[in-house]
Amino acid sequence: MSHNSLSGGKVIWITGASSGLGRSLVLLLASQGHQVIASARDKNALQKMEADSSNICAMPFDMVDESSLASVQIEIEQKFSAIDQIILNAGTCEYLDFPDTDWCAIRRVMEVNYFGTINCLKVALPLLRNSSALRPHIVVIASQVTNAPFPRSEAYGASKAALQYFFDSLRIDLIPDSVDVTVVNPGFVDTPLTRKNNFDMPFLMDVDQAASRIIKNIASRPRVYSFPKRLRGLLLISKLLPSVWQKMVSQKESNAAVEKASEHKKQ
Repeated sequence: MSHNSLSGGKVIWITGASSGLGRSLVLLLASQGHQVIASARDKNALQKMEADSSNICAMPFDMVDESSLASVQIEIEQKFSAIDQIILNAGTCEYLDFPDTDWCAIRRVMEVNYFGTINCLKVALPLLRNSSALRPHIVVIASQVTNAPFPRSEAYGASKAALQYFFDSLRIDLIPDSVDVTVVNPGFVDTPLTRKNNFDMPFLMDVDQAASRIIKNIASRPRVYSFPKRLRGLLLISKLLPSVWQKMVSQKESNAAVEKASEHKKQ
């Protein structure tokens, strides 16, 4: 039986599905009648979501562990035969503190955000080619952070910039396969990951609102979808007036460092 005939919707695979933006995307797409494969490392969180909806299939695995990739591919093939869309959402963030820098953080962030995403893509491509959909769809969640340099963001920003370039090139190579590629660049979204940030996050967006915007806007298969536009406008300062931008963000960073030091003294 064709996988689409089970529900009338698409079969969509989402990584980083156990919390934050990934979780909201899973719940919203499942409520719209799509069959959603939810993947992340947190097995318990995925199984709770699966228990709440017959449209959610929990498939926990660690995308950095290459040995688990083949078994995930087999499991998806057995249950669904193909996928129509993948949303590559999983990611992490670590900041670099100078002068006492943990240089290994760069490799850790790149391992998840870049190589982990590519690992999932390797699994997804044969499944997308099996789709009966007219044009299967790859969606990757990158970031607006790449539009401007931010203090301490070397590892995170570089990993997202690598994704943007990779998937922009991939889009060209997949033209013969009729597979569409969309790069999504969100601004600041209120998730467990961003709640660890100790700096101003302009135009911070509710996670369900962000998920809703993404689903609505990727329907037309744009090459790139960046939101909110107000943030994009603000980050343009770094391109038009780089020295002004540098002064702005370095001043904020030094103020944050002073606050941190005074808090430390109080303790």
